[in-house]
Amino acid sequence: MAKISAEVRNYFKLDLLLRHSFNPVRQIFLNRFPQFNGGQLWNDTNICGQNYVTNILKKNKKINLTPTQRIPVENGQSSEWDLSTLTNILLFSTRPTTLSPIEIQQLDQDDKLLEQLKDIRNKLAHHGSKSVDNTEFNQLWTDLKTILVALGVVDTEIDKLKDDSIFDPSSQVINEDNVKEALRLNSLATQAHKDGQYSEAITFFTKATVLSGVANSDRAVFFSNMASSRLALYEQQVDVKERFEVLNSMDERYRALKDAKQARNLWNSWWKGHFRVGKVYAVLNEHEKAINSFERALALDPTNNEIKIELDKSRSVYMRQLCYDHLNPEMRPMMMSERLTEMQQRFGTSLEELLIPLHFIEQIDPAVADLTQGHRYEHGDVSIKQDYEVAARYFAKAASQNNAEGLYNLARLTDFGLGVKKDPCLAQKLYEQAARQPPMYPKLKTFRNPGVAAAEHALALRYANGIVVHKNLQEAVYWYERAVANEHAPSANNLGIIYNEGIGVEKNLDKAETLFEMAAKNGCANAMQSLAKMLLDSNELPMAKIWFNRACEAGNIYTEIERITFEKLLQEKQQEIDRNSISIIKRSEVKTEQTHAFDYDILSEHAKRGSITARKMCDAREHFQKAISIIQKIESLTEDEENIFIHELSLCFRIECIITQFPTTKIRQKTEEIVDRVLHRCSTNNKSIDATSKLDEDVRICYAVLHMESLTEIVQFLALCQQKYPKSIYLFQLNAIANCSLRQYETVLYSINNGLDIEPNNYELLYHRAVALRFVGNDMKETIKAYETFLVNAPKDHRKVPEAYYAMANCYFVQEKRQDITNNVKKTFQQGIEAEKGQLPCFLPYKSTSKNFLEQILNENASFQNVKSSTSDNNNKSRLRDPNRISTIVEQRRWQNTLLYGEKRHSASAIVYTSREARISQRSAKSLIGLKPITIREMNPIKDHVYDKYVLSVTIIGRAYSWEPSIHLIIEDEHLDCIKICIYGFPNDDGGSLVSQRFRIGAKMNIINPYLRIPPSDRIPIVRVDDFLSIIMQNESEYIINMCRCCGKENASQVCSLCKQAFYCSKECQTIDWKLYEHKLICRKE
Repeated sequence: MAKISAEVRNYFKLDLLLRHSFNPVRQIFLNRFPQFNGGQLWNDTNICGQNYVTNILKKNKKINLTPTQRIPVENGQSSEWDLSTLTNILLFSTRPTTLSPIEIQQLDQDDKLLEQLKDIRNKLAHHGSKSVDNTEFNQLWTDLKTILVALGVVDTEIDKLKDDSIFDPSSQVINEDNVKEALRLNSLATQAHKDGQYSEAITFFTKATVLSGVANSDRAVFFSNMASSRLALYEQQVDVKERFEVLNSMDERYRALKDAKQARNLWNSWWKGHFRVGKVYAVLNEHEKAINSFERALALDPTNNEIKIELDKSRSVYMRQLCYDHLNPEMRPMMMSERLTEMQQRFGTSLEELLIPLHFIEQIDPAVADLTQGHRYEHGDVSIKQDYEVAARYFAKAASQNNAEGLYNLARLTDFGLGVKKDPCLAQKLYEQAARQPPMYPKLKTFRNPGVAAAEHALALRYANGIVVHKNLQEAVYWYERAVANEHAPSANNLGIIYNEGIGVEKNLDKAETLFEMAAKNGCANAMQSLAKMLLDSNELPMAKIWFNRACEAGNIYTEIERITFEKLLQEKQQEIDRNSISIIKRSEVKTEQTHAFDYDILSEHAKRGSITARKMCDAREHFQKAISIIQKIESLTEDEENIFIHELSLCFRIECIITQFPTTKIRQKTEEIVDRVLHRCSTNNKSIDATSKLDEDVRICYAVLHMESLTEIVQFLALCQQKYPKSIYLFQLNAIANCSLRQYETVLYSINNGLDIEPNNYELLYHRAVALRFVGNDMKETIKAYETFLVNAPKDHRKVPEAYYAMANCYFVQEKRQDITNNVKKTFQQGIEAEKGQLPCFLPYKSTSKNFLEQILNENASFQNVKSSTSDNNNKSRLRDPNRISTIVEQRRWQNTLLYGEKRHSASAIVYTSREARISQRSAKSLIGLKPITIREMNPIKDHVYDKYVLSVTIIGRAYSWEPSIHLIIEDEHLDCIKICIYGFPNDDGGSLVSQRFRIGAKMNIINPYLRIPPSDRIPIVRVDDFLSIIMQNESEYIINMCRCCGKENASQVCSLCKQAFYCSKECQTIDWKLYEHKLICRKE
């Protein structure tokens, strides 16, 4: 153990202490079994185990055991179960209805301890580095000790395990003769293994393990070797097709696992014992457990390359399992001819038309021909036999020309050893080289560069899972964000998962939903399912059902498996809404703040007008910029410079922490390193208390804010901070936020009341007090009064003012027994709507689950129409930063730019473009009578389809510059979703007048039987109109005069000084249109 770091020792001490909980937890099971099973005793027999599995476990769907956990349960030997099995069974067993109150109380107390034990066990199991610093160690040790003492373990026994002497060889009586015999048997067994005589090797190893008087370290070696022989015997005996079948106790893999665990237990500080356990779990396809064991082995021997290789393998497999790639039809290998046939069927085009772009690109870029051949040989094709080696040669040829797709495909084959030598490190370099290529295709700059986003996605996966590189979630997020910027759907889905679960980042449900929607609209079935679940949670049931059905239609098997469960949840949610139950609200004040885009100029302008909130945000941003500039300008900071940095950063956090948006992951990482360093310096500094206290308080605040995603640990940390700085109001605010997120509302109230004793009018504390009271739910009158107190003290444009009104309306609804939608509910809801109008632009769109619930209730009571109209202005402004909207408008303007400024083009109207015939014929109708309304979001963005007997009502928000062979416009529906439309079928001579007089910006029209077309070139959905008669323009009185080019308001008074065509209602809208929507692309004098 001499070469092993103190931090790694700490980890294994905790692991050893955790294992001491097994016996008392097992005793709880033995005590409970007769209590739950009519007095029958557990007797550790085969019959007892089999009856338990048949009569109890198979009927209890909550208890999920792996095959390796189920076998010892079936055998009845509870002493062979692991801690995870015991806690799983104890926590999820169905309690009998005959229990007395005293018995229930005792069960509750025990279950609370088991939950705490389970949390610590999971924390250690998923601790990637398997090293624990002294601060974390002392905290975990105290927590574990408290649990064990409560379970009946003697504390003096526990204290012995804290000493390093536990890693020394145990005192044993050694029998030298038996040692010699054991070594002889081990030598014979090793030779038998080399000769392929695995059964004989196992016999020799077994004889060696049973000899008494042999050191535990030697016996560990024998058991480890025997596990290796059992795996080799399994490989020798079992046909490949029969692997991963249901296990039994005679399966050599299961027996190998028992031997490997015995080796690990006999010599816990030996890397190979943990390594052997990992190898067995990998063979069993339990790669999460394999990763845990390999990580332990690597912590004990950090330079061992053998461990690193196996760890990378398991992480790679586990990563693919988590993504359900094996169930995704999009991921299945296909010959090029099969892929082309599928595209023909999907997009309704001929083979010749599909190949035209390919042949064109091959002419201007020779590397593309090599790529085509590489794909044909990788998967096989008509008259071409699959050959990975030839495929790799073609990809390498394309890669030598710095072709991004060639580099990516060569990296992929190198990563898996297909056709070339397996070399994950070389694959990493190739992925990085591919990701460095320009995002737009060099030869055709209006098209994405194939391979760049895929390489960025591959790098993100590697950093997220620690494959070849050190696991780094911040770096993974960086690469995912780059890939998302390049419109890579799988990256958007994975990044959505990260923000949805708060993995390595601050949890952000709004950002997660935006990412899932982006990925779903680009055809990612996993994202469709995730989006459906988020919509279900926020009670948007119709769209939740639509997206889940789309996921099933996309062919993802896992989604189809989940269908019954999802439909049951959907039905239950609908029933709860029908009963007007407020308990359905899942996303409320306790959800994490959504990420906002902060424009300093806009904030400054609002601050000059007297906005207190904007002034605070500007002040906070200035302090943040000062702090960031210090670490950007200076590579290595002195202690004084670090102190200034901490002071500025803490001032920012105290004033308004949501303003902090680190420019890069490296800047954030450097910030965390400085904070950790200063915190350590303060904790060990023996200088004067006054000089240290201010810096110490500042750095503690910085540490808490930066690590707020680790809620449980931060709550404990803040408790210690408040003991040291009992008058620090901001520590009370942080404590309230953290405990609210953990739903520990009683604790929130206790802490906030103490804080309000110091500063009674602190509106941040007042708000969190109201939230806590609401969720405690004892007195709605008191809760309403608490929100009113917050509203009296808070600035009118504070971002929580509308939410406070919506929460009060919900409280009125609950207080008045949900019997009627009272005036109090309507009035307070209307106040929330009005309060939204006073919000800063950066806080729009204003999202609130409390508001969503009230809208549903008000809708159902036919009382909402008058109120709803007043929200349109806010919604109209709020959707401006939606990524899908930005992408749609910018892509259209880029295309229009090629018309207006393309080489040798003097008249846009004279340009002729070719177009494919419609795949599906669109029928027109004589009138709108009998047609059902449909919106853009209700049309499947990945399915080529005519929506017969429907009508789409839209407003034109983007003008056309050409009409041959079709008129291209941007339209927007009632939900403010926008899409491109291509109109055909009009007389050519009328094109000019139609564009200038009929299809104007601000005009409204109805499209009968709309056809959502998925073009095979870019797969970006458009609305296609082939029958000109299917368009019915709305009355001229509906026309929006001088419509703001950005937000859509009528009678916009400002106009672009260059083109004189674009109207704007404000300078803010003009700035957004110029910066986000790239108005310069179409800005020209006419």
